[in-house]
Amino acid sequence: MMKKRRASTKFRRRVSGLLALAVALVGVGTLYSVLVPEPQTAQAQDDPIMVRQGEQIYNNTCISCHGQNLEGVKDRGPSLIGIGEASVYFQTSTGRMPAASMSAQLSEKPPVLTPEEIEQISAYVQANGGGAELPEERGTDLRGDDLARGGQLFRLNCASCHNFTGRGGALSSGKFAPALDDVTEEEIYTAMLSGPQSMPRFSERQLSPTEKKDIVAYVKSVTDGNNNPGGSPLGGLGPQPEGLIAFIVGMAALVGVTLWIGAKQ
Repeated sequence: MMKKRRASTKFRRRVSGLLALAVALVGVGTLYSVLVPEPQTAQAQDDPIMVRQGEQIYNNTCISCHGQNLEGVKDRGPSLIGIGEASVYFQTSTGRMPAASMSAQLSEKPPVLTPEEIEQISAYVQANGGGAELPEERGTDLRGDDLARGGQLFRLNCASCHNFTGRGGALSSGKFAPALDDVTEEEIYTAMLSGPQSMPRFSERQLSPTEKKDIVAYVKSVTDGNNNPGGSPLGGLGPQPEGLIAFIVGMAALVGVTLWIGAKQ
Protein backbone atom coordinates (compact mmCIF):
# COMPACT_ATOMS: atom_id res chain seq x y z
CA MET A 1 0.00 0.00 0.00
CA MET A 2 2.79 2.41 0.91
CA LYS A 3 4.55 1.73 -2.41
CA LYS A 4 1.34 2.43 -4.34
CA ARG A 5 0.81 5.69 -2.47
CA ARG A 6 4.40 6.79 -3.13
CA ALA A 7 4.10 5.93 -6.84
CA SER A 8 0.81 7.83 -7.06
CA THR A 9 2.35 10.85 -5.32
CA LYS A 10 5.35 10.87 -7.68
CA PHE A 11 3.03 10.63 -10.70
CA ARG A 12 0.96 13.55 -9.46
CA ARG A 13 4.10 15.63 -8.87
CA ARG A 14 5.32 14.90 -12.39
CA VAL A 15 1.95 15.80 -13.91
CA SER A 16 1.68 19.02 -11.88
CA GLY A 17 5.26 19.92 -12.81
CA LEU A 18 4.56 19.40 -16.51
CA LEU A 19 1.38 21.48 -16.26
CA ALA A 20 3.23 24.27 -14.49
CA LEU A 21 5.96 24.19 -17.15
CA ALA A 22 3.36 24.35 -19.93
CA VAL A 23 1.60 27.30 -18.29
CA ALA A 24 4.91 29.09 -17.86
CA LEU A 25 5.87 28.55 -21.50
CA VAL A 26 2.49 29.79 -22.72
CA GLY A 27 2.80 32.85 -20.49
CA VAL A 28 6.29 33.67 -21.74
CA GLY A 29 5.19 33.28 -25.36
CA THR A 30 2.20 35.55 -24.80
CA LEU A 31 4.29 38.25 -23.13
CA TYR A 32 6.86 38.06 -25.93
CA SER A 33 4.25 38.46 -28.65
CA VAL A 34 2.68 41.45 -26.83
CA LEU A 35 5.78 43.33 -25.70
CA VAL A 36 8.28 42.73 -28.49
CA PRO A 37 7.55 45.00 -31.53
CA GLU A 38 7.26 43.53 -34.99
CA PRO A 39 10.47 43.83 -37.02
CA GLN A 40 10.49 46.52 -39.71
CA THR A 41 11.02 44.17 -42.60
CA ALA A 42 9.36 43.91 -45.96
CA GLN A 43 6.50 41.46 -46.06
CA ALA A 44 4.95 39.81 -49.07
CA GLN A 45 1.62 41.26 -50.09
CA ASP A 46 -1.55 39.20 -50.16
CA ASP A 47 -1.88 39.62 -53.93
CA PRO A 48 1.28 38.48 -55.77
CA ILE A 49 -0.30 39.36 -59.12
CA MET A 50 -0.62 42.99 -58.07
CA VAL A 51 3.01 42.98 -56.91
CA ARG A 52 4.19 41.63 -60.29
CA GLN A 53 2.13 44.24 -62.12
CA GLY A 54 3.66 46.91 -59.90
CA GLU A 55 7.13 45.59 -60.71
CA GLN A 56 6.46 46.07 -64.43
CA ILE A 57 5.32 49.65 -63.86
CA TYR A 58 8.36 50.29 -61.68
CA ASN A 59 10.71 48.96 -64.36
CA ASN A 60 9.08 51.20 -66.96
CA THR A 61 8.86 54.46 -64.98
CA CYS A 62 11.06 54.40 -61.88
CA ILE A 63 14.05 52.09 -62.22
CA SER A 64 16.33 54.61 -63.99
CA CYS A 65 16.28 56.92 -60.95
CA HIS A 66 15.55 54.60 -58.02
CA GLY A 67 17.60 51.56 -59.01
CA GLN A 68 16.85 47.94 -59.76
CA ASN A 69 16.49 46.99 -56.09
CA LEU A 70 14.96 50.24 -54.76
CA GLU A 71 18.43 51.25 -53.61
CA GLY A 72 18.37 54.62 -55.38
CA VAL A 73 20.74 56.12 -57.94
CA LYS A 74 23.25 58.79 -56.97
CA ASP A 75 22.32 62.30 -58.17
CA ARG A 76 19.10 60.92 -59.66
CA GLY A 77 16.77 59.56 -57.02
CA PRO A 78 16.77 58.45 -53.36
CA SER A 79 16.39 54.94 -52.03
CA LEU A 80 12.84 53.65 -51.69
CA ILE A 81 13.70 51.10 -49.00
CA GLY A 82 11.62 51.77 -45.90
CA ILE A 83 9.46 54.56 -47.34
CA GLY A 84 6.36 52.38 -47.64
CA GLU A 85 3.28 52.49 -49.80
CA ALA A 86 2.04 55.65 -48.06
CA SER A 87 4.90 57.65 -49.55
CA VAL A 88 4.47 56.06 -52.99
CA TYR A 89 0.78 56.92 -52.94
CA PHE A 90 1.40 60.55 -51.99
CA GLN A 91 4.13 61.17 -54.54
CA THR A 92 2.36 59.48 -57.46
CA SER A 93 -1.22 60.58 -56.75
CA THR A 94 -0.15 64.23 -56.57
CA GLY A 95 1.85 63.95 -59.81
CA ARG A 96 5.16 64.78 -58.12
CA MET A 97 6.45 61.44 -59.34
CA PRO A 98 7.54 60.47 -61.93
CA ALA A 99 9.64 63.65 -62.05
CA ALA A 100 11.25 65.02 -65.19
CA SER A 101 14.19 66.41 -63.22
CA MET A 102 15.28 67.00 -59.66
CA SER A 103 14.81 70.51 -58.25
CA ALA A 104 14.68 72.26 -54.89
CA GLN A 105 11.07 71.13 -54.56
CA LEU A 106 8.71 69.20 -56.78
CA SER A 107 5.36 70.83 -57.42
CA GLU A 108 2.02 69.12 -57.70
CA LYS A 109 0.77 68.34 -61.20
CA PRO A 110 -1.76 65.99 -62.80
CA PRO A 111 -0.82 62.38 -62.03
CA VAL A 112 0.80 60.32 -64.77
CA LEU A 113 -0.28 56.95 -63.37
CA THR A 114 -3.86 55.76 -63.09
CA PRO A 115 -5.33 54.87 -59.66
CA GLU A 116 -4.95 51.17 -60.50
CA GLU A 117 -1.28 51.63 -61.46
CA ILE A 118 -0.65 53.63 -58.27
CA GLU A 119 -2.13 50.80 -56.21
CA GLN A 120 0.01 48.23 -58.02
CA ILE A 121 3.32 50.08 -57.73
CA SER A 122 2.56 50.87 -54.08
CA ALA A 123 2.10 47.14 -53.44
CA TYR A 124 5.43 46.38 -55.16
CA VAL A 125 7.41 48.92 -53.12
CA GLN A 126 5.73 47.82 -49.90
CA ALA A 127 6.48 44.16 -50.59
CA ASN A 128 10.16 44.77 -51.33
CA GLY A 129 11.02 47.80 -49.22
CA GLY A 130 8.59 47.92 -46.30
CA GLY A 131 7.60 51.06 -44.45
CA ALA A 132 4.46 53.03 -43.59
CA GLU A 133 1.30 51.42 -44.91
CA LEU A 134 -1.81 53.10 -46.28
CA PRO A 135 -4.74 53.42 -43.88
CA GLU A 136 -7.70 51.17 -44.47
CA GLU A 137 -10.12 54.10 -44.50
CA ARG A 138 -10.67 56.29 -47.56
CA GLY A 139 -12.23 59.68 -48.24
CA THR A 140 -14.41 61.21 -45.55
CA ASP A 141 -13.79 58.20 -43.30
CA LEU A 142 -10.35 59.72 -42.67
CA ARG A 143 -11.94 62.81 -41.08
CA GLY A 144 -11.95 62.82 -37.29
CA ASP A 145 -14.73 63.97 -35.00
CA ASP A 146 -12.89 66.61 -32.94
CA LEU A 147 -12.35 69.75 -35.04
CA ALA A 148 -11.20 71.77 -32.05
CA ARG A 149 -8.41 69.33 -31.22
CA GLY A 150 -7.55 69.06 -34.92
CA GLY A 151 -7.14 72.84 -35.11
CA GLN A 152 -4.99 72.89 -32.00
CA LEU A 153 -2.74 70.11 -33.32
CA PHE A 154 -2.51 71.80 -36.72
CA ARG A 155 -1.43 75.12 -35.18
CA LEU A 156 1.11 73.32 -33.03
CA ASN A 157 2.65 71.07 -35.71
CA CYS A 158 1.79 72.48 -39.15
CA ALA A 159 0.92 76.19 -39.09
CA SER A 160 4.52 77.39 -38.97
CA CYS A 161 4.92 76.21 -42.57
CA HIS A 162 1.43 75.87 -44.01
CA ASN A 163 -0.08 79.04 -42.46
CA PHE A 164 -2.90 78.95 -39.92
CA THR A 165 -5.46 78.49 -42.67
CA GLY A 166 -3.50 76.04 -44.83
CA ARG A 167 -2.54 78.54 -47.55
CA GLY A 168 1.15 77.60 -47.48
CA GLY A 169 4.22 79.80 -47.38
CA ALA A 170 7.83 80.23 -48.46
CA LEU A 171 10.69 78.29 -46.88
CA SER A 172 14.46 78.52 -47.31
CA SER A 173 16.63 77.44 -50.27
CA GLY A 174 13.89 77.72 -52.87
CA LYS A 175 11.50 75.43 -51.01
CA PHE A 176 7.95 76.17 -49.96
CA ALA A 177 5.07 74.69 -48.02
CA PRO A 178 2.25 74.13 -50.54
CA ALA A 179 -1.28 75.36 -50.06
CA LEU A 180 -3.70 72.70 -48.88
CA ASP A 181 -6.60 73.72 -51.11
CA ASP A 182 -8.11 70.91 -53.16
CA VAL A 183 -6.03 68.19 -51.47
CA THR A 184 -7.75 64.92 -50.63
CA GLU A 185 -8.04 63.29 -47.24
CA GLU A 186 -5.70 60.51 -48.39
CA GLU A 187 -3.04 63.00 -49.47
CA ILE A 188 -3.11 64.83 -46.12
CA TYR A 189 -2.94 61.60 -44.13
CA THR A 190 -0.19 59.97 -46.21
CA ALA A 191 1.85 63.19 -46.11
CA MET A 192 1.85 63.00 -42.31
CA LEU A 193 2.87 59.34 -42.51
CA SER A 194 5.65 59.76 -45.07
CA GLY A 195 7.02 63.30 -44.53
CA PRO A 196 7.61 64.36 -48.15
CA GLN A 197 10.52 66.73 -48.91
CA SER A 198 10.79 69.38 -46.15
CA MET A 199 7.84 68.05 -44.16
CA PRO A 200 8.62 65.99 -41.04
CA ARG A 201 7.31 62.46 -40.65
CA PHE A 202 4.84 62.04 -37.79
CA SER A 203 4.99 58.63 -36.16
CA GLU A 204 2.18 57.24 -34.02
CA ARG A 205 4.10 58.37 -30.93
CA GLN A 206 3.96 61.96 -32.14
CA LEU A 207 0.45 61.91 -33.59
CA SER A 208 -1.87 58.97 -33.08
CA PRO A 209 -4.12 57.84 -35.96
CA THR A 210 -7.08 59.53 -34.25
CA GLU A 211 -5.15 62.80 -33.94
CA LYS A 212 -4.12 62.62 -37.60
CA LYS A 213 -7.76 62.20 -38.57
CA ASP A 214 -8.71 65.23 -36.46
CA ILE A 215 -6.09 67.28 -38.33
CA VAL A 216 -7.50 66.05 -41.64
CA ALA A 217 -10.99 67.13 -40.55
CA TYR A 218 -9.74 70.58 -39.53
CA VAL A 219 -7.82 71.14 -42.78
CA LYS A 220 -10.82 70.13 -44.87
CA SER A 221 -13.13 72.39 -42.84
CA VAL A 222 -10.82 75.36 -43.47
CA THR A 223 -10.01 74.75 -47.13
CA ASP A 224 -13.61 73.88 -48.04
CA GLY A 225 -14.65 77.39 -46.96
CA ASN A 226 -16.94 76.19 -44.18
CA ASN A 227 -14.98 77.61 -41.27
CA ASN A 228 -15.27 81.41 -41.61
CA PRO A 229 -17.48 82.54 -38.72
CA GLY A 230 -16.08 86.08 -38.89
CA GLY A 231 -17.32 86.80 -42.40
CA SER A 232 -15.22 87.06 -45.55
CA PRO A 233 -11.92 85.14 -45.22
CA LEU A 234 -10.09 87.67 -47.48
CA GLY A 235 -8.13 84.86 -49.10
CA GLY A 236 -7.44 83.15 -45.79
CA LEU A 237 -4.01 84.75 -45.55
CA GLY A 238 -4.41 86.06 -42.02
CA PRO A 239 -3.69 89.66 -40.96
CA GLN A 240 -1.96 90.76 -44.19
CA PRO A 241 -5.07 91.50 -46.29
CA GLU A 242 -6.88 92.87 -43.23
CA GLY A 243 -4.02 95.26 -42.54
CA LEU A 244 -3.87 96.30 -46.19
CA ILE A 245 -7.59 97.07 -46.26
CA ALA A 246 -7.31 99.03 -43.01
CA PHE A 247 -4.39 101.01 -44.47
CA ILE A 248 -6.24 101.83 -47.71
CA VAL A 249 -9.43 102.83 -45.90
CA GLY A 250 -7.50 104.85 -43.34
CA MET A 251 -5.46 106.71 -45.98
CA ALA A 252 -8.60 107.42 -48.01
CA ALA A 253 -10.28 108.81 -44.92
CA LEU A 254 -7.26 111.02 -44.12
CA VAL A 255 -7.14 112.33 -47.69
CA GLY A 256 -10.87 113.02 -47.61
CA VAL A 257 -10.63 114.90 -44.31
CA THR A 258 -7.66 116.92 -45.58
CA LEU A 259 -9.50 117.92 -48.76
CA TRP A 260 -12.57 118.83 -46.73
CA ILE A 261 -10.51 121.05 -44.39
CA GLY A 262 -8.79 122.68 -47.36
CA ALA A 263 -12.11 123.37 -49.02
CA LYS A 264 -13.47 124.94 -45.83
CA GLN A 265 -10.48 127.32 -45.62
